[in-house]
Amino acid sequence: MIDLKKAKIDRTKLAVVLITVLVIILIVILILSRNMDGIREFLLRSGQIGLVISVGLYGLLGASPIPSEPLTVLLSALYGPFYITIVATLGNLLSALVEYYIGRKIGDVSDFQKRRQKLPFGLGKIPADSVVFLIVARFLPGYGAKFISIFSGICHVRLWRYTWTTVLSTLIGAAIVAYGGFGILNLFK
Repeated sequence: MIDLKKAKIDRTKLAVVLITVLVIILIVILILSRNMDGIREFLLRSGQIGLVISVGLYGLLGASPIPSEPLTVLLSALYGPFYITIVATLGNLLSALVEYYIGRKIGDVSDFQKRRQKLPFGLGKIPADSVVFLIVARFLPGYGAKFISIFSGICHVRLWRYTWTTVLSTLIGAAIVAYGGFGILNLFK
């Protein structure tokens, strides 16, 4: 038998923790966004350790509504597209795992099931743990990656399947943005 008081308290604790984490992340992002020139200089001076720090920056951005693509283009200009493809893949994987974990803790599938049915190309009809769904839906612009991460957590998609499909799709996306952004920036030199 489910103890409704305990379930209500657990959801309240979860809501407080999620709101606190989001507020902290938004404060950090606000500070970072106001100091982009300083961050660029810091990363240039820090050399290879800047790549490790960049993975953390992706993790912060990934857990927020702010897209990470501008960071990928900036870092490609600093370090080159090859290294940043790897950094962006690792950083976006980190943020995707955080979103997956949040999805595991949410537990309410109803709203996500409704939103899933609206996915284009018939993706809403494919099972949640389908490799095709996990890879292709992540490429939907706007909300695809975050939606898939949280929805996969809610549906308890096996972590291994979720992880390898996330790595594959983020690697492809990171390469496109890193090399594309690097090429566009070099046009204006």
